[in-house]
Formats: sequence, structure tokens, C-alpha cells
Amino acid sequence: MKRRKFIKRSFTGLLTAGMFSGLYAWQIEPFWLEFVSKKMSLKNLPKHNIGKTIMQISDIHVGNKFDFSFIIDSFKKAQKFNPDFVVYTGDYITYENKLQFDQLELVAKNLVKGKYATLGVLGNHDYGFNWSNQKVANRVTGILENAGVQILSNQSINIEGLHFIGLDDYWGLNFNPMPILKSVNNEKSNIVLCHNPDVCDLPIWEHYEGWILSGHTHGGQCKPPFLNPPMLPVKNKKYSQGEIDLATGRTLYINRALGHLRQIRFNVRPEITVFELEQKT
Repeated sequence: MKRRKFIKRSFTGLLTAGMFSGLYAWQIEPFWLEFVSKKMSLKNLPKHNIGKTIMQISDIHVGNKFDFSFIIDSFKKAQKFNPDFVVYTGDYITYENKLQFDQLELVAKNLVKGKYATLGVLGNHDYGFNWSNQKVANRVTGILENAGVQILSNQSINIEGLHFIGLDDYWGLNFNPMPILKSVNNEKSNIVLCHNPDVCDLPIWEHYEGWILSGHTHGGQCKPPFLNPPMLPVKNKKYSQGEIDLATGRTLYINRALGHLRQIRFNVRPEITVFELEQKT
């Protein structure tokens, strides 16, 4: 084969592969939902909770950046799991203007709810521009609570023998974890909801043992095979996705997000997590 023909064919092949990869990352993977099944081992788990399920949904990002009918369709699929508990870990909207409130109300009509409880915490985007608008956060909270989600802001609640603690967003206006974490009883089965996993590196966990469920990172949204994602919105770059043993009796799980800030994903499919509860030995 002549050198010129070889170069031309190689270039054409690379161009075709690039176009296919771009199309895949734009039109296929952002809508290729994965239900991830995990075991959640908890100390002091009451026997009646063994085998029950907690569904985690994070970062739905309702707004103008992608077709959020995907979120509604995903909720309908998730409802078929009939989860016992559902927790939402923040970033319900990508705020640009008041239109996002109408969009969230539409989506909220289809929210997945648990048989025993449906809980949530706010994320940074739920505070509007620069994460600093309390009125936006109040409106988001009101829409969600009207739809049946109990939003926890540095608060705790005991339901069916599980102790849920919800921390307000680390970058938002109301982050104040110390009072509630100091009061933790480690003779209970504890689960913390907090949007941003960087919270795990703060000196606030001395009194806590249990699980921490977070989102925020989207797993980087685009991840080269066998390499770390090039962009993560966290200080600790180890906090990308999945289960992480933090030692001292704490386990972190980072959900890869259901929605997107931009309609592009590669090697990081959107996720809904389903945890099955078991007694920690």
C-alpha cells in the first residue's frame, strides 16, 4: 500500500472513530441508566430491617441543559423496585431562572417514594447562582416537600429502626454539621446524607460510625478507560464514585448522578443505587 493511501485510510478511520465516540458520549451514554445493587452492612440493624432496601437517587439537575423527560422515565423504572426507603442526595435543579421551579414541579409528580420514608438533602445547585440564594433553596425545598420528600437540614430522624442524618450542603448557606453529629448514638444503625463527599475529610466525624451517602461528583461524567477522571468538583480526588472505606467504622458511597450538568458522558453511566440492608458482623 502506498504511503499516501495508508495515511488517508488511517485518517479516515480515526475520524470515523472520533465521530462515533462523540455521538455515543452525547446521545447514548447520558441516557443509558444503570441500576447498581449494593449490600449495606450496618451495626445494630434490627432484624426486621434485614433485607429491606434503600434507593439512592442523586443529582437529577432538572433544567435546560438536557431533556429531563429522561429523569421522569428513570423514575418510572425505579418505582418498579418498590423500595422501602428512598433518599435523594441533592442538586435537584440546574438553576438559570424561575422556569426551573415549574420544571421541577413537573418532574416531582413522578418522584420515587419509599414504603416507609422518602428523605432528601439539598446540594449546591439548589442554592442558585454562586450557591448563595436562600430564596431558591426555599422554593426547591417547598416543591420537594409538597411532593412527599422530607428535606433534612442538619437534622436527624429515626424511622423503622434506622437513624438518618441529613447535612445541608457544604458549599451552601446553612452547613452546620457539628451539633447533630455530636449527638449521634453509635448503638443505632446510622446513615448520613450529604451532597458533597469532601465533607468526609472535615474534623467532624469523631462521634460517628455508619454509612455516608453522597453525590456531587457525577463520577467525573467522562472517564478515560483505566485512568482517573480528568475533572472532579472535589478537593479530594479519591472521591470519584462508588464505595470507599473511610476506616474508623465509616463507609462512604458516592452516586454517579442520574442527571447531568451537560449532556455528555463517557465511561460513567448515570446511576440509581439500590442498597440491601444486612447486619454488620
